[in-house]
Amino acid sequence: MKLSSFAYFARFGLKTILFRKTDPILGTVIVTDRCNLHCRHCSVNNITSVIHPYKQIRAEMETLYAMGVRILFFCGGETFLWADAGRTLRDLVIEAKAMGFLIVNVVTNGTFPLELPEADLILLSLDGDRERHNAVRGDTYDTIMENVARASSDNICFYMAINQINKDAVRQVCALARDTKNVRAVSFNFHTPYPDTRALALSRAEKARCCADIADMMRQGAPVFNLKSAFPYLIDNSFPTPCRQCVVMENGKLSTCGRCIDVPGLCEECGYFFVAEYTLLFRGNFKILLEMLRTYLKYI
Repeated sequence: MKLSSFAYFARFGLKTILFRKTDPILGTVIVTDRCNLHCRHCSVNNITSVIHPYKQIRAEMETLYAMGVRILFFCGGETFLWADAGRTLRDLVIEAKAMGFLIVNVVTNGTFPLELPEADLILLSLDGDRERHNAVRGDTYDTIMENVARASSDNICFYMAINQINKDAVRQVCALARDTKNVRAVSFNFHTPYPDTRALALSRAEKARCCADIADMMRQGAPVFNLKSAFPYLIDNSFPTPCRQCVVMENGKLSTCGRCIDVPGLCEECGYFFVAEYTLLFRGNFKILLEMLRTYLKYI
């Protein structure tokens, strides 16, 4: 991370904590909900299958920037399916950087070539070892790992949603992130139980065991892009929600925190690690602050 970016985020965090501000710093643009996969745990794919037009995406980026957002995610559906007006996802990333966003990340299922060195992080969904990943996402594991090996940059971060199918593969994914070329780190979430995927949710005891596995792998040198200080809050779902410093734009609609905000009761069962980390940070949790500084400086 550039020193100027670090200074900007430090000022933002200090103002937010001291003055209890709720201005956003992290924003996501949903470029499409079209996806080439039908994953067992996903409730937001192929609802409309619309590729949102470039002019709309550009306007949403400008809106988020004007609001003060400086960490931008492009998300889907499958983001690499997006193309419009002669532009591709790579063009969006380059334009976002030119616009002034300090960190620009992309979320993908990894089944398309990962030629995107301009992104700060490519968050690539890998949901276990071959057997368990394929049980969640279909026969895609080998394709993903081939794309990782052929990637033109080492900006890849595995992104695992832990659920009933893959809960016993946490250690394997940590080791894979540590030992695989072009992979910088791994980031975890717990499955957030949308009504049609509730059977995949973890119990408190299962969350605790997964966090213990992650913490042990961190001690063994696995590059985990999560904050251990937040684990107790994630296990108990005791962190404040929603995260008002995070916003999502989808087809012109602005939502606080995430697309799940409109589902009654779902916030209280949130499994997103970054939501716990950010809400605790902006409530002034000193352990979270110190650990976030170390982690972000190391992996971004």
